[in-house]
Amino acid sequence: MSHSRLALGGLALLAALASGQAIASESGWGYGEKNGPAHWGDLKPEYATCKTGRNQSPVNLDGEIEAELPAITFRYDGKVTAIINNGHTIKAEYAPGSTIETNGKVFELKQFHFHFPSENNIHGKSFPMEAHFVHAAKDGSLAVVGVMMEVGKENTALANLWKKMPMKAGEKNSLEMTVKAADLLPENRDYYRFNGSLTTPPCTEGVLWLVMKTPIKISEDQLKMFQKVMKHPNNRPVQPLNARAVLK
Repeated sequence: MSHSRLALGGLALLAALASGQAIASESGWGYGEKNGPAHWGDLKPEYATCKTGRNQSPVNLDGEIEAELPAITFRYDGKVTAIINNGHTIKAEYAPGSTIETNGKVFELKQFHFHFPSENNIHGKSFPMEAHFVHAAKDGSLAVVGVMMEVGKENTALANLWKKMPMKAGEKNSLEMTVKAADLLPENRDYYRFNGSLTTPPCTEGVLWLVMKTPIKISEDQLKMFQKVMKHPNNRPVQPLNARAVLK
């Protein structure tokens, strides 16, 4: 894909991120037996990359190459403005202005959302949940920061989000309390880096993935609440790495 086509595709995705995703009943895809990940590529022509793509996400992070990756600069200064149940996940919309910078390029945080169990695996290990922080650069390219979540003590930031979690698909709640994305990051910001795709249709490729090596803790009750609201797992299985390198 040419750079110009990728940029245009990224800008279209940015518009979709800004306007919010369609709920499951409207978009046709989901996680069920007939509309789940194994069938996404056949549901609509625009989803074909889900089946034919060679750089798909998620992946099993293994066989890493030592690359002395530079630290990611997190400038998460804003807060969550709304929390949405779109039928596929619970998504937190974020105020404009928060960014990450990596390799001299700046990406703005647009939203973050959750999957259970985790979509990416680390050395073959799956985690109870994974948070995805979705960012867009001015040229339309996307970067996703992945954070694994394992059961332990209650997470305060997540508790404040869950207080306003919409119970039904299509519902959206505003937040009175302050919830900051930085509070859902591990203290250790070492990470794996690879080139991949969106993990939901249209599975667009050219997405920069930055997966934190260290998980954060959530409580068993917080995990169960998300599972109860989703009613089913909302993770795409790991995809072949093919010729891609995983850097660390």
